[in-house]
Amino acid sequence: MRKLFIILAAIIFISCSHAKYTNPHVMFKTFYGDIEVELFPEKAPKTVAAFLSYVDSGYYKNSSFYRVITNENVPPDGNTGLIQGGIFSTNYKKLEEIPGIVHESTKESGLTHESGTISLARTKPGTARSEFFIAVGNQKQFDYGGAAYGDGLGFAAFGTVVTGMNVIKQILNSPSRNQFLRTEIRIDNIVRL
Repeated sequence: MRKLFIILAAIIFISCSHAKYTNPHVMFKTFYGDIEVELFPEKAPKTVAAFLSYVDSGYYKNSSFYRVITNENVPPDGNTGLIQGGIFSTNYKKLEEIPGIVHESTKESGLTHESGTISLARTKPGTARSEFFIAVGNQKQFDYGGAAYGDGLGFAAFGTVVTGMNVIKQILNSPSRNQFLRTEIRIDNIVRL
């Protein structure tokens, strides 16, 4: 009887200690605190697969948030803020080796750039790699058909913040100059949950 009790207790402990998510979740471990993000592979499969491959490969270990956009450093066009991060300033050689990802627009995914949305940064379609941004406030100009980037194709949204918007706002309000943080905010790592 005692063995049965111990086995049942162990099963309950194990099942309670592992969160079960329908969609993958990742944790950004930053200097200011943790940010948990839910990813949507059914809506943006290529983007999520690429991002998770970078997470699993350890690309984001010792990376950073390095850019912020606010109404103070760009003309107001509906922008209420975003923070951008990745390996641009910490591992540029690796960034250059990563092939571009097929662009999955918000028209295809059905996602929109609401507050907390994570999306890939890009120049032309198919050039997005490891760099990402997180929207603070609703940012419809980044959706398909929006005016944020001359071609109207928008950016590839692929997830949303579950917890940690307070950390994101703290990063957004850090001292910056010409859209770049005066002191980059370290990302110790991004890991799967």
